[in-house]
Order: sequence, then structure tokens, then C-alpha cells
Amino acid sequence: MPIVKCAICAKNFYTKPSWIKSGGGKYCSIKCSAWSKRRGLVVGCFICNKEVYKSLEDLKNSKSKNYFCSKKCSLRWNTSLHMGADSPNWRGGKSSYKNILSRDKIEKVCILCGKDNYKILSAHHIDQNRNNNDITNLTWLCQNCHFLVHHYDLEKKKLSKLHANQ
Repeated sequence: MPIVKCAICAKNFYTKPSWIKSGGGKYCSIKCSAWSKRRGLVVGCFICNKEVYKSLEDLKNSKSKNYFCSKKCSLRWNTSLHMGADSPNWRGGKSSYKNILSRDKIEKVCILCGKDNYKILSAHHIDQNRNNNDITNLTWLCQNCHFLVHHYDLEKKKLSKLHANQ
């Protein structure tokens, strides 16, 4: 059997003369044979510069022409495009009132009725000035009590009396 050099990895290997005659016997393994069929390019990851193979289809279909080695790098780049003022949820750099209250040690309970389900709690501005986000001006109210405070004077007085006692 003749010894032939692999066309991909240059490793010497034995092959049958009949394979050479028919145009085969060029690759030492299935892995090298598969590598020979690749038509794409090896490109650097846009985030970490790690080299990665991309098929011609992947190269052609990329809208940004940025290529990534993994989903993690892809998401890191995509997230950076939609942060801060570029985000559709951007509200001029102001934090949500609920987030401000959550960071403090105030118990997450409606101050009027005592409900403690975080999903139905909302932050209420005691002086009704939305620009005054001082922690002393914010309190927890459930959605029902929040509506009542904004629409009924009796509930508003009840809240101000409770808050004055604290």
C-alpha cells in the first residue's frame, strides 16, 4: 500500500492504490475530508477576537457584518446597542419609583390595607410631585388603594394621617 500525505493536515497515511486511481485517497480521516468541503471563511469574533469558521451562507446573511463565536458574545454586542438612551424603554434616565423603593429597607406591604403581593404593589408619591423621588416621599400602595387615594379625599386624608404618624 502506498504512503500518501493528507491534503489537509499533511499527515502520512496508507491508502489503497484503487482509491488513488479513482481520485480518492487524499485525506487521512473523515474529519480532514469534511474540512476539505468547507467553503466559508475563518473570521475573528467581533467581541473577543476568537477565530471562528463561518459558512458562505452565514457570511452572506449577516446584516451587521459582525461575526461572533458564541451566543454569549452575540448577546453582549446586541445588548450594548439597546442600553441607555437607545433602549425603547428609556425614560430620560430616571429610575422607576418601584425600583427606588425596592432598594430601600421599607417593607413591601400596602400601607393602607396590608396586602403584601409585590405584583400588585405600586409606588405612591405622598406629596403627589413625581419629580420628588426622595425615599421619604415614596410609599407602597396596592393598585386598589392607589386608585382610591388619587380619587377620594377620605382615603387621601387617611394616608396622610398614617404617614404623619411614622
